[in-house]
Amino acid sequence: MFSPRVSPAVFGMGLLDSIPDEVILNPADPDDKDNDGISGRPNMVWDDIENEEMIGRYGWKANTASIEQQDADAAFGDIGLTNRIHPKENCPPAQKQCQQAVQGEQPDISDMQLDRLTFYISNLAPPARMNVDDPRVIMGAKLFERAQCASCHIPQIKTDSHAIYEELANQNIQPFTDLLLHDMGDALGDGRPDFLATGNEWRTPPLWGIGLVSTVNQHTNFLHDGRARNLEEAILWHGGEAEASKEKFKAMNKDERKALIQF
Repeated sequence: MFSPRVSPAVFGMGLLDSIPDEVILNPADPDDKDNDGISGRPNMVWDDIENEEMIGRYGWKANTASIEQQDADAAFGDIGLTNRIHPKENCPPAQKQCQQAVQGEQPDISDMQLDRLTFYISNLAPPARMNVDDPRVIMGAKLFERAQCASCHIPQIKTDSHAIYEELANQNIQPFTDLLLHDMGDALGDGRPDFLATGNEWRTPPLWGIGLVSTVNQHTNFLHDGRARNLEEAILWHGGEAEASKEKFKAMNKDERKALIQF
């Protein structure tokens, strides 16, 4: 099964890893018992490193639980570099020539290189917020709350006291995510399940650093497949559990919508 993907940002991943499991699980409401229309749930995925089922935190459908697993999977799946997690070449059964090709030394990435990559990705800091004292940004923050965007894009979280690196422990962070899966409606569905995630479910993407996408990536294509040409279009594609928030955004006047986008 195939589904297009825009590469997500890799900064702040160590901080997301340091969020306690219970902080992710507490707001989960898979049966929508509080009748607010939002029924987030964690994606429980298999981690090859710990050899057990864990809470997925990374990827568009939260299909990876640890940074090392994410790094090893990306090295292997995206650019064909074998490593301690994936020691054999990425040759599916149908690719006979791939299987018969001369193999180099194994693995392509040494344990030390994978450890260094994991260390780097874990400690890559998110950028600071911009224009926090701008009256329009302050108004946008209030509108963000009023539209209930913060129900899933949770503004403030504290990391665990026992983080993978001590520098990541006990940090008050503003990732604007709950790391849970939410049904975003048929229009955004890709028909591709991933562990517990259905074709319509997506992890709430962190919003930190989103204002610098155009500067860093030289584009403003958002959502999992880049279909939205800007943030306003991304909001308007929201459906399912986010339908009510989208309608509240549509009901705002022009200045209010601009303020929310600027925030």
